[in-house]
Amino acid sequence: MKKMQKGRAWMVLLLLLSFDAVIAQKKPNIVYILADDLGYGDLGVLGQTKIETPHIDEIARNGMLFTQYYAAPVCAPSRYSLMTGKHSGHAYIRGNDEWDQRGPVWDFQAMESNPALEGQRPIPDSTITIAEVLKKSGYSTALVGKWGLGGPMTQGLPNRQGFDYFYGFLCQREDHTYYPGHLWENETRIPLNNKVENPNVRFPAGLDSLDPANYTRYQQSDYASDFLISAALRFLDNNKSKQFFLYYASPLPHLSLQAPPRWVDYYHAKFGDEKPFLGGSYFPCRYPRATYAAMISTLDEEVGKIIKKLKELKVYDNTIIVFTSDNGPAANAGVDAPWFNSGGLFKSEAGWGKGFVHEGGIRLPFIVQWPGRVKKGARNEHVAATWDFMPTLCQLVGAGAPKGIDGISYLPTLLGNDAQQKKHDYLYWEFPESGGQQAVRVGPWKGIRQNIHSGNLKIQLFDLVNDVQELHDVAEKNPDIVRKVEQIMKAEHRTPEVGTFLMKALEGK
Repeated sequence: MKKMQKGRAWMVLLLLLSFDAVIAQKKPNIVYILADDLGYGDLGVLGQTKIETPHIDEIARNGMLFTQYYAAPVCAPSRYSLMTGKHSGHAYIRGNDEWDQRGPVWDFQAMESNPALEGQRPIPDSTITIAEVLKKSGYSTALVGKWGLGGPMTQGLPNRQGFDYFYGFLCQREDHTYYPGHLWENETRIPLNNKVENPNVRFPAGLDSLDPANYTRYQQSDYASDFLISAALRFLDNNKSKQFFLYYASPLPHLSLQAPPRWVDYYHAKFGDEKPFLGGSYFPCRYPRATYAAMISTLDEEVGKIIKKLKELKVYDNTIIVFTSDNGPAANAGVDAPWFNSGGLFKSEAGWGKGFVHEGGIRLPFIVQWPGRVKKGARNEHVAATWDFMPTLCQLVGAGAPKGIDGISYLPTLLGNDAQQKKHDYLYWEFPESGGQQAVRVGPWKGIRQNIHSGNLKIQLFDLVNDVQELHDVAEKNPDIVRKVEQIMKAEHRTPEVGTFLMKALEGK
């Protein structure tokens, strides 16, 4: 009798273990692909006609495209919100703080000699990141690409913020060239076969600016993105039998304009001749339009390699793929965003895209594919933001969300349960750069303050249903909405912990 009871006990235990294994297998792998400075209109699926993005478009055909998804105006605060689930009124990082108290942080030779000059202001050790949440939930975690939230020898390093593996750029300044002197693998520098050069150079006055041969000096041996995608594929190979989270934060298509010659040649043939960019703020470029398109097609090709690898490893069907961008398109240093219509529905000229809280600077493509769970080819108007990813992941893996976050899970929307989807009453932004800015999205209305550092607190109001390009200020006609926006701006702003992000006109208001 006792033997029979023991046998039954073992059977029950095995069944429970098998059940746990099945539950574990149902937790999906997650690949989050973040482009750098890619505009709302830079993808074929969102109307781009000049640049070819077949692999990213394929994700959209097989998944859900959000048409009202928002991030921050520039790199570091956007990435911080992604990592933490906090909007910029509550965030530790609210702008691109180069932490220049250390010394000559913009001197590329000095950074090469002294790693302590690399990186942006580090996030504190107390920060709870999505990588930490997923690691505690049994995931193997990796960041490949650009970090921007802390440099060497600080608590802001990716490996100290929940990532098991890191390969790429710690410093945003370093990736102003795609031919850097080194990349990082975990906390070790990996030398590249490139000569370290400051990208802020001008084309020599004595050379023929129309001769492509005179631009070869701005290309070297080791193109950083080639090393990044190889590291990402290695991580997938090494973790195919585990639950994994890969955050692929590509530097493409951020300036400088540098791309593989085969893609540049392809688009040069397609677009024809063009005026060169002669440098000054970034490296000169003979064919700036062709090169910008080539950079996006290089990124798209990398996306295709990730998809192919997931299929080869037979984990594709249990993997969520997310594709988005950190902020809107640049409009300087040779990037011709209006010619490409990079802003899509929105304006993308200087002052309207990257660095600004206008729609062109913060509304971005956001695509989620999850085979068998997310409806193919779906378009959704749910209003979401970067800081919603943290609670979405927590709900997905059954983890408790950190206290004090601002996001709302959009998992019900992904699964087609719109009736269960909670919605934001409003979205809030503040940005201490470009004169100092605030913005609020509430329903169809968008309120904006600009030039706050000059003491301006006047609110412009735009009706996004009838004026998506924000051309007509209707504040005088809608005083009640303006007051509501003003109340939200006051309620959501907290004095920043870092003085660099202070906007004095907001304090005490």
